[in-house]
Amino acid sequence: MIRLGLTGSIGMGKSTVAAMFAAEGVPVFDADAAVHRLQGPEGALVAEIEAHFPGTTGPDGVNRGALAERVLGEPRALQRLEALVHPAVARERDAFLSQHAEAPLVVLDIPLLFEKGGWDRVDKVAVVSAPADVQRARVLARPGMSAEKLDRILALQIPDEEKRARADFVIPTGGSFEETRQAVRRILACLGSPADS
Repeated sequence: MIRLGLTGSIGMGKSTVAAMFAAEGVPVFDADAAVHRLQGPEGALVAEIEAHFPGTTGPDGVNRGALAERVLGEPRALQRLEALVHPAVARERDAFLSQHAEAPLVVLDIPLLFEKGGWDRVDKVAVVSAPADVQRARVLARPGMSAEKLDRILALQIPDEEKRARADFVIPTGGSFEETRQAVRRILACLGSPADS
């Protein structure tokens, strides 16, 4: 099995690219989706997060906006949150890998792959990248996003240029969907797509 780590900064189009890999028959583990499940209604982490960050949860699980306000720009608070979340996501990832043990290729969609040391658990890395103005416009169009909040998020992420330099593959998302899809298919041709096995 080849484990391809898929990463990219906020607003680069990583979810779209992950869906393209899935459409080509590649099993995809979505770390963000795992976090949403763990923090959603009746999620396994809700009680622990409430205990550490009172007032950030409710009937729908974790209020991600309230939690982000509590930890962004507060390194110790962020470390406490990550100490809860990362082991739980790792267990979900390990279960995914066991479930797909026979697959020749899997994609591990991990937003902070470089920032949190996940690159040493994958065989290859693909970075999703778009021009900075495209990225900024995408993110600022999201509900509840502000320029200040985006800047705080970007301050926690390795710059796109450095991610591209460290990647085995770069997937451009600033052009058409078809151009991005062709980049995905070129990677599959290099690594051997599920259809080839």
